[in-house]
Amino acid sequence: MNFYKLLGFDPSRHNRRTELMAGFTTFLTMSYILAVNPDILSQAGMDQGAVFTATALASAIGTILIAFLAKLPFAQAPSMGINAFFAFTLVKGMGYSWETALAAVFVEGIIFIILTAFNIREQIVKCIPLNLRYAISSGIGMFIAFIGLKNAGIIVSNEATFVTLGQFTPTAILACIGIVVSGVLIALKVRGALFYGILICTLIGIPMGVTQLPDGFIPVSMPKSLDPTFLKFDFSSLLNMDMALTIFALVFMDIFNTVGTLIGAAAKTEMMDEKGNVRHIKQAMMADALATSVGAALGTSTVTTFVESASGIAEGGRTGLTSFTTAALFILALFFAPLFLLVPSAATTGALVMVGVFMLDAVPKIDLTDVSEALPAFVTMITMVLTYNIAEGMALGMICYTLVKLLSGQWRQISLTLAIVTVLLLLRYIFQ
Repeated sequence: MNFYKLLGFDPSRHNRRTELMAGFTTFLTMSYILAVNPDILSQAGMDQGAVFTATALASAIGTILIAFLAKLPFAQAPSMGINAFFAFTLVKGMGYSWETALAAVFVEGIIFIILTAFNIREQIVKCIPLNLRYAISSGIGMFIAFIGLKNAGIIVSNEATFVTLGQFTPTAILACIGIVVSGVLIALKVRGALFYGILICTLIGIPMGVTQLPDGFIPVSMPKSLDPTFLKFDFSSLLNMDMALTIFALVFMDIFNTVGTLIGAAAKTEMMDEKGNVRHIKQAMMADALATSVGAALGTSTVTTFVESASGIAEGGRTGLTSFTTAALFILALFFAPLFLLVPSAATTGALVMVGVFMLDAVPKIDLTDVSEALPAFVTMITMVLTYNIAEGMALGMICYTLVKLLSGQWRQISLTLAIVTVLLLLRYIFQ
């Protein structure tokens, strides 16, 4: 069978050069994940080099799967937001080992595969009220930005006020430069703005003493070993209520990320049918689910469809040839690990803050005229940041929604699934 046909590419309707350029554009706009993901997961105690290799491989595998199974121009990589949940909630917050967290991600992937195969994912999506979905997205964005500010020392702890503005150290100054540079590049509509922002800050950080350039630095090398993270699962701590709820949270965060990205980026293109449904969405979801389990085995957090895929689609990408090109570039990036691992945390702050800005686009979609909708949404967003925990924000938001609707006589708006989930969440808080 013709290779291009396997990718959904039809020479009579599609342009090969356009698809290749679209794939390159997508890679450029999302390649910052190769620097940011190892940085975030290393704070959970994972080997940074192994996480880099796992990130590149999982991204390539997931993107290749979506290219051949769904024939769509989307790319996959470890999710921004869920990687923060992995490092700062599961490991640092709840005290689990990163091996246990990887096991949770692996199980989540298996559950996602089953849910997709039996078309159960729709029930999970419907369980969460629409306004809470928007609030979850925005809250995660603010949480990601807060992590960036904290890691750079721009925001620090304070005994009297809990948080305050930190000292303007070289690290904090570099991070501030990164925020401004990233914002300016995006305002100028520069393709790959986040990647270039990280690169510029890494270079500026050398004379500032923030970027540590080792003697005899060589930017190209053989891929870093996966041995420190490969199949390092610990399933022993998964059999408790907290972890069950955590896996549930991982599942529907992954589903919402993927569905939201697919629908948002495919809108008004030939990839969406007349009923507003994305073509081959089940196959795309299956690629996502498979990539998550494979990624966990390699040693990285949940893999999901990246919203940056929209940049390649804007360039005219319409088939799996676009995503195949992106996957090939992720494989090529394996040989540039020293370059990506040179990036200091401060240089990624601009990218983290701008991701937070992008995710705020869901706020205008929240119905703020109805307090019974606005209050739970607000609780979801603010508690994600103030508890430093995405799961707590989601849980408190869902509890608030159910109680407000119930006590205000709007109980018909509470689905049976949401009612059951709320009871489980309340029991968790009562007996924890």
